Amino acid sequence: MTHVQDITSPMSSLERRATLSLSSIYALRMLGLFMILPVLSLFAETLEGSTPLLIGLAISVYGLTQAILQIPFGLLSDRFGRKKIIVIGLLLFASGSIVAALSTTIYGVLIGRALQGSGAIAAAIMALVADLTHEVHRTKAMAMIGASIGVSFGVAMTIGPVIAGFSGIQGIFWFTAILSFLAVFVVLFVVPNPVQTKVHRDAELDPKQFTKVLKDKDLLRLDYGIFILHLILTATFVIVPLLIRDAGLASAEHWKVYLPVLTTSMAMIIPFVILAEKKRKMKAVFVGAVATLALADLGLFFFNDSLFALIACLWVFFCGFNLLEATLPSLISKTAPGNLKGTAMGAYSSSQFFGAFLGGITGGWIYGEWGASYVFLFCVFAAATWLVVALSMQVPQYLANLLVSTQNIAADKLDRFLTDILAVKGVASVDLQASESVAYLKVDNALLDKDKLQYLLTQWNDA
Repeated sequence: MTHVQDITSPMSSLERRATLSLSSIYALRMLGLFMILPVLSLFAETLEGSTPLLIGLAISVYGLTQAILQIPFGLLSDRFGRKKIIVIGLLLFASGSIVAALSTTIYGVLIGRALQGSGAIAAAIMALVADLTHEVHRTKAMAMIGASIGVSFGVAMTIGPVIAGFSGIQGIFWFTAILSFLAVFVVLFVVPNPVQTKVHRDAELDPKQFTKVLKDKDLLRLDYGIFILHLILTATFVIVPLLIRDAGLASAEHWKVYLPVLTTSMAMIIPFVILAEKKRKMKAVFVGAVATLALADLGLFFFNDSLFALIACLWVFFCGFNLLEATLPSLISKTAPGNLKGTAMGAYSSSQFFGAFLGGITGGWIYGEWGASYVFLFCVFAAATWLVVALSMQVPQYLANLLVSTQNIAADKLDRFLTDILAVKGVASVDLQASESVAYLKVDNALLDKDKLQYLLTQWNDA
């Protein structure tokens, strides 16, 4: 008896276990990377050899190694196995954490942070998620991992100052190493083993299609956007912790700023996410969020000498930042063809990490040469260039990705199957990948006739 795909079914227990465990691994790793962001510039002054430029580099150098190695790690996971590559990446991350924890010089921390970034397992995790979930549930699984990243960022920004207040940045690095070993345990004993490993174009980069993605102007606009967003974030946090301290709040108390700012700004963006997605005002909301980011850094440029002003401007900053972090992946998903989504996300992620790297090193250099205010001015200029690019973007099609298996359909009947599927109301396009036994659909969920689509899937699987 063949398995009939049900596009409205919940995940199986194995799929939930796989998705939740891999989400936790991703979140633990991102937690370790981001905990250092609000505190390193505060504590690095005690490290031998510290300069503003080197502090900025120490904050952001992980982005360089991450950007360079994430695609090779993903390709290696196809050849040698997902779990092996993920474990190797986590051990590299743990070794970097230990090196940084034992260092008394800024150069040791630099080496440790670079090693942390070299554990570039994001692509391998996404590929393993694809191996362990049915086609119709894969988009949901990817969304759960995306949500875990957002949560880990908020938690990291809050607990980083608390841990550093008790044990310095060395304590954060030791804590990060422990999290890495915990994640290895989860990989080996909690994450299910896939029945088979194969390439999934919605989750993995296809080197043959990379040039095609880089030539797509709409995708390049989004790549530029995530590049600028993380450039601004990293440059801003080279100096914001120092300014909060100088305004009178002890470093161990900085969580009292980040916790309310992050939680209330997250609540604030919910109506705008609904407006963008449900009311289909994505471009207006997106452009407004970029303008908000520029406005926040302009406020930090003029009003960075009082705690109240810093908190107010940070709140505006994170309203824009969180909204953009939520909408950019959605725009990538809407814009990229289903069979190129993995490749598009690979280019997008690399752009993000390169942005973080350049943001830290540029922010540190500007701070050392001209002072804190000019870092914010640099961020305003960067956001302004993004605003110009964003204004030229096309209004996105509000299409979601849906994958259906063609494994049970005879090769000589595939053309008829695809014709029937394409005729369903709300199905905008269908792309067959015979090597994967998958059809990639772009659908308008507001118009999709789910009953008709489900009927066809049942009929064809029984044929």
